[in-house]
Amino acid sequence: MPPNENRIDARDWSMLAVLSVLWGGSFFFNGAALRELPPLTLVFLRVALGAAMLLPLLRMQGIGLPKGIAGWTPFFAIGLLNNVIPFSLIVIGQTFIPSGLASILNATTPLFTVMVMAAVGEEALQTRRLAGVVLGVAGVVVLRGWGIETRPGQGLGILLCLGGALSYGFAALAARRLLKDSPPLGTATFQLMASTVMMAVVAGVAEQLWRGPMPGAMTWLAVLGLATLSTALAYIVFFQIIRRSGASNVMLVTLLIPVTAILLGWLVLGEPVSLREIAGAIVIGSALLVIDGRALGLLRRVE
Repeated sequence: MPPNENRIDARDWSMLAVLSVLWGGSFFFNGAALRELPPLTLVFLRVALGAAMLLPLLRMQGIGLPKGIAGWTPFFAIGLLNNVIPFSLIVIGQTFIPSGLASILNATTPLFTVMVMAAVGEEALQTRRLAGVVLGVAGVVVLRGWGIETRPGQGLGILLCLGGALSYGFAALAARRLLKDSPPLGTATFQLMASTVMMAVVAGVAEQLWRGPMPGAMTWLAVLGLATLSTALAYIVFFQIIRRSGASNVMLVTLLIPVTAILLGWLVLGEPVSLREIAGAIVIGSALLVIDGRALGLLRRVE
């Protein structure tokens, strides 16, 4: 199905909701694992275990590995932009700033994606979409609360997380151009395999992970959740949405992540929901309606 950059159908909205839960958990898992693991080692374990979990599914589906340098080049490019750079920047950023602020900064991803697509002439810069994304980011700030605390290195942490969001924008462009015909399961697996090779070098040189102490059981559970749910499964859903609805639409998930985090806390942990969070969720919902465009079209027809 060719991607439609202006509309998202009901199936894609449901997949975006699922993806928001899977990726939303990554901030929690990162925060837990970083207590005992250095950041680049955590990224290496995330992509390596994620790839290992997808390989058996790849064989069951009868999908072969890419052939030669030309076959692997697109996946190394996607792995660099979609995993190595953003994962590393965000987890290092989380050593300076709280997870809540990191998730707010991550919500700028669709704004960067819209700008990147327009800058290279891939998509028109529609006022409606741009206004909707800006409104959505504002809704995330309202929902989470800005929550900036004075702490050493906070400015650096913010810049690192914004750099990760920008990298995701370029990753969406690269995935659209380079991987149009690749099946979602193959794309998810191959880019994680390529990322594993790159992160093994980066983490090995920078942190020499084999010299550190063995992490505890809770840290390994966090790493397992990060690799299984927030990486392996999430990327299958991610690349499926890209094929169906396009690059800009899939990045809207970062606006949904804070909303699903609040809802999960309420449903699973019994955490109270404040009026500020309800207001933020309403603003985000309004923004998604503006971006989708169909509600505005119905209003014009009624008038």
